[in-house]
Amino acid sequence: MSSLVLDNLSYQYNETAVIEGLNLTVENDEIVCLLGASGCGKTTTLKAIAGIITAQQGKVYINAKLVSGAGLFVAPEHRNIGMMFQDYALFPHLTVADNIAFGLTNMTRAQKQLRVEEMLGLVQLEGCAKRFPHQLSGGQQQRVAIARALAYKPSLLLLDEPFSNIDTQVRFELIADIRRIIKSQQVSAVFVTHSKEEAFAFSDTLAVMHRGKIAQQGTPEQLFTAPNSKVVAEFLGQGIYLSAEVLTATEYSTRFGLVTSLIANRHNSAQGQLYVRSHHLVLTAASEQSEQTVKVLNRRFIGTSYVYKVMIDGQEVEVAAELAQSFNLNELVTIKIKPHTVNFFADK
Repeated sequence: MSSLVLDNLSYQYNETAVIEGLNLTVENDEIVCLLGASGCGKTTTLKAIAGIITAQQGKVYINAKLVSGAGLFVAPEHRNIGMMFQDYALFPHLTVADNIAFGLTNMTRAQKQLRVEEMLGLVQLEGCAKRFPHQLSGGQQQRVAIARALAYKPSLLLLDEPFSNIDTQVRFELIADIRRIIKSQQVSAVFVTHSKEEAFAFSDTLAVMHRGKIAQQGTPEQLFTAPNSKVVAEFLGQGIYLSAEVLTATEYSTRFGLVTSLIANRHNSAQGQLYVRSHHLVLTAASEQSEQTVKVLNRRFIGTSYVYKVMIDGQEVEVAAELAQSFNLNELVTIKIKPHTVNFFADK
């Protein structure tokens, strides 16, 4: 049984479509990330799931029960969902223990205390029960927020940009911990972010949103290596487009020579464009100018390597090279393309 199903969901604000015909399924114990640029509709989708807004069209099912659509609307407090916000939304006048216990309305005092102690152990804050939020670090506040959201055993957990206020140095350690906590509780989750790095680290499945719809859904590896559109390819990793001709299922002709794909592809058109990311490119010294050479526009030293900026067909790209390969400004270099899982988009 799926934890969440969104069926043809649409929402308009001031006669402008924010989400339109959106379909999404979240399986049991699955963490799905709604990933996309600002304004793509991901937070609106989260609000529709929570019942904070009512979609004008479509249906929302939580644990196979209809909670919105077909003339029915179940209030947020009756959907058995937990929520975790960007600013944590902790009550500043309540202790950590009281914050965690806030939603446990149908328990005795002894049951509440037992559940709070259990959650404090789960998030590794055993000694913080009597502290107030302002006495905690950002990461500790985040742990309190996740403990409160999970305390009453929700069917579904919703997380809205939960890591954006966390210091970069500890962010991914915290992401790993929160993911472990959610998985240990066997709770399905929908996570909203605009950061692909956070999405890759936290989710089981990505749903890339564009203009109010799911452009593609799959594992991070599937979407990164085999995007179904330029929108998905560009959002998941910076690159450049090169005109190409399909020669075989694994070979493509470009101005920089033959490009080999690590997997075979079937194409309906022989002409199109390759989307090539910077880590697929190799720079070598050029003895003379040719169609395969470009000029070094800038270089940065980053400790373990240099990063060189070059212009290819009017597109700027930065390419890393080992310290032993040192090129000067305005020096000509030859571009070679490594064998990789090729992203080819046919000309329309």
